[in-house]
Amino acid sequence: MEEKKLDSKSIIGFILIFGILLFMMWQNQPTPEELAEKEKQEQIAKEKEAVKNELTNVNTNTTEPTYANDSLKQIALNNKLGVFAFNANAPQKLVVAENDVLELTFNTKGGHLDQVKLKQHDDSKGNPIYLIKDNNASFNLNFGTTDNRIFNTTDLVFTSNVTKNGENTLVSMKLNVSANQYLEYKYVIKPKEYMIDFIIESRGLENIINTSKTVDLNWALKAYGYDQSISYENRYTELVYNEDGEIDELSVSGEDEETLEDIKWFSFKQHFFSSILINDKPFEKITLASKNLVENEEVDTLFTKQFNAKTVLPLKGNNISESYKMYLGPSDTKTLSQYGDDLENNIYYGWGIFGWINKFLFIPLFGALSSFLPYGIAIIVMTLVIKLAMSFVQYKQYLSQMKMKILKPELDAIREKYKNNKMKAQQETMALQSKAGASPLAGCLPALIQMPVLYALFSFFPVAFALRQKQFLWADDLSSYDSVYDLGFNIPLYGNHVSLFPILAAIAIFFYMKLTTGQQQMSAAPQQEGMPDMAKMMKYMIYFAPIAMLIFFNNYASGLSLYYFISNLVSIAILLVIKNFILDEDKILAKIEVNKAKPKKENRFQKKMKEMMEEAERQKNLQNKK
Repeated sequence: MEEKKLDSKSIIGFILIFGILLFMMWQNQPTPEELAEKEKQEQIAKEKEAVKNELTNVNTNTTEPTYANDSLKQIALNNKLGVFAFNANAPQKLVVAENDVLELTFNTKGGHLDQVKLKQHDDSKGNPIYLIKDNNASFNLNFGTTDNRIFNTTDLVFTSNVTKNGENTLVSMKLNVSANQYLEYKYVIKPKEYMIDFIIESRGLENIINTSKTVDLNWALKAYGYDQSISYENRYTELVYNEDGEIDELSVSGEDEETLEDIKWFSFKQHFFSSILINDKPFEKITLASKNLVENEEVDTLFTKQFNAKTVLPLKGNNISESYKMYLGPSDTKTLSQYGDDLENNIYYGWGIFGWINKFLFIPLFGALSSFLPYGIAIIVMTLVIKLAMSFVQYKQYLSQMKMKILKPELDAIREKYKNNKMKAQQETMALQSKAGASPLAGCLPALIQMPVLYALFSFFPVAFALRQKQFLWADDLSSYDSVYDLGFNIPLYGNHVSLFPILAAIAIFFYMKLTTGQQQMSAAPQQEGMPDMAKMMKYMIYFAPIAMLIFFNNYASGLSLYYFISNLVSIAILLVIKNFILDEDKILAKIEVNKAKPKKENRFQKKMKEMMEEAERQKNLQNKK
């Protein structure tokens, strides 16, 4: 019974405590006034937090202020951008489109190409080739509007749209005024092609674009350096243009600027790669500028040159409608020639006849040989073909030297006999040479015939894209130098490395000149009064030419040095064959004697020269009598 009483008391106690707690809670609950005040304080705290966040956004965003109220933000954008505030809230983003050879990245801010990667080409260190990257290029339209504002498209955000049209990829960048009013850039990317179609057009802007101001197109690009030697590469980095069918270029050194008319296309050419803008209709007027950015080989420079182009876009019904093509790819004759418009002339193969020799002889010849031979072997075979084809020139040159050597005793006797009468000595010398069929000019003319060939090849090798990154023996790249030892320091004019092919070429030139100059010295005429000592000059040339080859070709294309090395080896071999197996000095002497015995009929030139010399001699005698 006792336990039951305790349980009942406990229960009653718990009930009383619970009741007391309920009463106290009821007593302490907030009044309606207190609840209202609490809600007010919570709202104030939320507003303070919002203001704090707003201030944070303003401080960290330097391009566009953020407003607490969307309507206020739109009003601010309208005040700043006017009719072009329509796109202001569009996101700034990168859009990627590609084909087999190009990877193109477009930026909606400005609507232009932000990055151009050539997928099938690498630089000297194995890194991808980018024609455009990291803001090295800018494409901008500058124009005015009827509400007296000036806009640059690089400051405005476009909307993007990427679609497919068959195998082609169409990238559209629109700068909208409304859904049906806009400025648009259209890029058409075709499979496996470096050429893209580029269209600029506007719609419904005839009452917005201010026609009292020009619509200026500005394209600027800094050309990256991708070769081993930035100084060497910079020699072939230039701004090239097609002016009414004539190909020309700005200066490759210093700064240059030209305002031109009727330009079909212009090219920002970076040695082995080009960015070319082709107009369906020639640019009526355009200003092109180039600035050299390379100080010297020791300065670690990213860029070779700064290129700029500025032109005015014509308006049609106060709207823009322009169609271009844009080539972004290698400066390769075979590739460029596929697109017409003489784009292959973007590559400079030499002036006048030298360019023609390259275009119609050496480029096809090397292309045919390299189609089935390794590139280094193709250079050697090409050298053999050229030297054998020109061997008759070497034969004529050596024959002339041998004749002059045989006649030297008689010529010396004439000069001694008429040592006091220079004019008479000259007349007798010419008469003897004419009778014997030996003339100093006969040795000079063959050498002159070789000059166009030598210069054409000098222009061909440094710009031959086919040689780029082609290996041969110790040379990793036949279009660049073949370093076999890094010096660790720079020698002015020479560089910071040692190339082997120029050393071999210098040695071959030395021995060839040693053979030929010895023969020339024996047949050379004695020094005339007031004239340079030719024998001494030829002696100096034996050493000067190899040293010049050693120094100046150390940074040149190893393919060119390989050509000169093989060329001089072949010249030595041909000379030895001519000297030892073809020409016989006794037979030549006998032939000279036969020629001397024959009556020699003077040609018109010789007759005229003789008359002039006789008249000069007569005038001299008259002068002496006075």
